[in-house]
Order: sequence, then C-alpha cells, then structure tokens
Amino acid sequence: MRVWHCLTAAGVRFLVALKSWTGSGQAVAHGQDRANVESMSTHGRRVAIIGGGLAGLAAAAAAVDCGFDVELFEARRRLGGRAGSFADPESGQRVDHCQHVAMGCCTNWADFCRRTEIIDCFERHARLHFIGPDGRQCDFAAAALLPAPLHLLPALFRLKFLSLSERWGVARAVVRLARGERRATSDTIGEWLRGQGQSERALQRFWAPILTSALSESLDRASTAAARQVFRDGFLAHRRAYELEIPRAPLGEICDRRVAEWLGKRGVAIHLSTRVEGIEGTAENAVSIRLADKSERPFDFFVAAVPWGRVKSLLPAAMLDKIPGLESVDQIAPAPITAVHLWFDRPITALPHAVLVGRLGQWVFHRSGESGSGRSADYYQVVISASHGLKGRKREEVVAEVCSELGAIWPAARDAELLRWRMVTEPAAVFSMRPGVERLRPAQRTPIANLALAGDWTDTGWPATMEGAVRSGYLAVEAILAAAGESRRILVPGLTPGRLARRLMGFDEQTR
Repeated sequence: MRVWHCLTAAGVRFLVALKSWTGSGQAVAHGQDRANVESMSTHGRRVAIIGGGLAGLAAAAAAVDCGFDVELFEARRRLGGRAGSFADPESGQRVDHCQHVAMGCCTNWADFCRRTEIIDCFERHARLHFIGPDGRQCDFAAAALLPAPLHLLPALFRLKFLSLSERWGVARAVVRLARGERRATSDTIGEWLRGQGQSERALQRFWAPILTSALSESLDRASTAAARQVFRDGFLAHRRAYELEIPRAPLGEICDRRVAEWLGKRGVAIHLSTRVEGIEGTAENAVSIRLADKSERPFDFFVAAVPWGRVKSLLPAAMLDKIPGLESVDQIAPAPITAVHLWFDRPITALPHAVLVGRLGQWVFHRSGESGSGRSADYYQVVISASHGLKGRKREEVVAEVCSELGAIWPAARDAELLRWRMVTEPAAVFSMRPGVERLRPAQRTPIANLALAGDWTDTGWPATMEGAVRSGYLAVEAILAAAGESRRILVPGLTPGRLARRLMGFDEQTR
C-alpha cells in the first residue's frame, strides 16, 4: 500500500508540474490558466508547509503520517529554525546557537521524537544541580517513595542557599500559585510573589532561576498565568515532569539531517533556500503559494509555520480581514536569549549541566570536544535568558564576568586557559510571556478552511518552547484534517497526574 501511495503521489506531482509550468520554467499564474490550476487541486490532499522550524517539521511529520502529500518550503539553507547549530571554525565542531532542553512534561515533543526516530539523540537527567551563590552544590531530585506533588518537597528543603523560613515561604507560595485559577491577569509573577510576602532574596535565588529559564522572561515581565503553568505541569502534576531531556547531538544534526531524512523517506519534498513570498487566494479559500521568482504552486491545504513578525506579510488583505487575532499579532513582544560559548584547555567541572543561582549566567552545559590544531578542549555553554540587561555592554566584558563567575564556583576554571570564546545573542529568540499575551495569540485553525497557522507563538497554552512548537504543528494538521472531512486527534495528552496530586492540587485527569 505504501509503494502504491508513493507512486500515485509521484504521478500527481508530475502531472501538476507539467500542467502548471511553461517550457521556459515560469509558473502559470493568471487568467484561464489560474482557473485550471485551481481546478486541478480540487479534492486533493496536497499540503504546502511554509517554514522549516520545529513547528513546520512537526506539521510535516504529522501530515505525512495522515496520508497527505507534503511539500515543505524553507527560506534558509537548513531546517530547524532557531533550533540550529554552527560550525566552530577552528575545530569544525558543531555547536548549537543556544542550548535547547525539554522536560518530562513535554509529551508532544516526546511523541515527535519517537515519531521521527530521533529519540536516541536525547538523554534524560533526573537530577538537577543547583549551585548557590556561595558555590555550594545542592542537588534537586524526586524523593524515591513520595508521590506527586510531594516528591520534590525534600529537594526544596535541601536548597541551603535559602533560609529555613524562606524555604517554608516558597513551599506555601508554590501551593497557592498552583491552586490558583488558570486565567489571564494583569499581574506579573514578580508582582504576585511580592504580594505573597516573598523576599527579594527568595525571588533571586529560587523563583528567578526556575522561571526565567522556563519562560525566557524576567519575573517583572512574565505573566502569573504562565508561571502557574510551569509549576503545575512541570513540577507538581507527575513525578517525572521536571526531568530534563538534553540533546546528545547538535541540533543541526538532529533537525537538518535526521528529521529531514525521515521525512524524505516518506515522500516529503523539502525545498531549502526557497522563500515563499505569499499565499494567493480569496477570503474563502487559499489557492497557491507565490515564490520569490514570482512563480506560483497550487496546493489543497496550507500551513503557515513562520514567525509572528512575518505571518501577515504572507497573506493578502482579504485573508487578513477574515482571520481574527492577526490584526494584533504585531503587539507580541520579543525576548532575547544570549549564549556564551567557551572552550577551555581542560575540564572545569564534571557536571554535565548546572543551574547557577544569583549570577549573570543562569545555566551551564558541558560537552567535550576538539580545539584547533589537534588540541583537546572542553566546551561549555552558559545561557542567559531574558538578556535585556546586556544591551549596550561590550562582549568582552560579558565574557569576562561569566568566566569570573565560573572561577568563583569551580577552582579549576581559574587555572584553565580559555582557548577561545563566542557570544551569540538572539534579540527575538522567543516571544515574551507578558501579561495579556494570551489574547494576542491566534488559534491554529482559521476561518479559511484550508489554511492553518503554526508556530510556538500561536495559541498552544504553552510558552515559547519546543513543546509549544510541536503542539502548534500537530494542531495545524488537526485543522486541515477537519477541512478534509476527517476528525482525528493528533495532539498527545499531558502526563496523567497522580491521585494525590489531583486531590490536593485540583488537577484534571491529564495536564494540558
């Protein structure tokens, strides 16, 4: 059956290409020929996915598994979007622009990894390592015999960089936050926490390390609703929800090669360095995509998996007027993330990762590698989320401060030679989870039945994460399935909360 499907799909592609392209290679796009193009794609299952980031890749994977004939268009020369890598010029080592991690609660990301057969590219860590301001290491892991939501309580009380009264205060605030309503408020999480009597020291030593990393936004900018979700779904609902999934291979290798190969074997046509300038059609129906060379390609369904700042430029006025929410999408604010890449001549710590409390750098990740000229080197990446405060600072000054912080924690860092460094800041790495942003995020399903939106910035119920990106892609495919007359659930439910968590915290049967 799969062989027959591939042969049929190939035949359809050949006939459409033969019909819609002239001998000179220019696309037919006007008058009676345009009408012919529209009629050819009627009742078909051809899908154009615009954008090769994680949302577009998730949509492509789900769509091809649902029997659609999929073509993916990416303006860049590689897939993965923000989940990409660069080659270190001295060693050739592939290095991620910024470290991406997932958590155990990211069920759709896990499904995507299993679906595309990249699950072996990630390793799970059930123990987090907090490094206090005095350099002491406090490990954070679930207690063996305690059910959720009590499983992390002993770990909280092992955080010795907080006073006993601060630890009790944090525990009470976590419960109040998690049991609050899931609704949009005008309060930032910083304002809410101060209203709960949290000290500035507790804010900087507990709340900021967790929430700034999870939401990629500062306490004084992030919404209370988003912070509530982090603690409910990520820490309290299930014993394994907090565990980390960290790539063991470069993201470029994972997305641009492994996922691309998986899609290619299933017949997905991937067009790199191919910019889609727009989607043509009416207020009722999308018809074709317009490429940078002004040629047009007809499709039956369309998924716009592009950043929020570009989505409006893809659509004609008639479509924009029909889709509620897009008129306000420009109000979504970006948030920056900075990664400091360091190559030392020796290891400075045996830890694979650590949370740095009360410092400029928030997380450090370690991977061995090779330096230039055959010298061995140890590579570390220090991540600074919500790096608004770095604007205007000299790179050398930031790197010196980060290295000084590492030396204050690990004496080996003071003796190690810094072979080279690189600092990468993405000014619009993610969208900002500010209060009210929920009202600016459009749904994946649009009033134009054969057009869906995807991207972590759409209404996924999650912040800007790999889980949110995959969710958006899956929901977009659910939308085009509905337009094709099928009702199928692709989105994977969240982890099932334990009985005690449901009873004490008011959790539903499954997290979102």
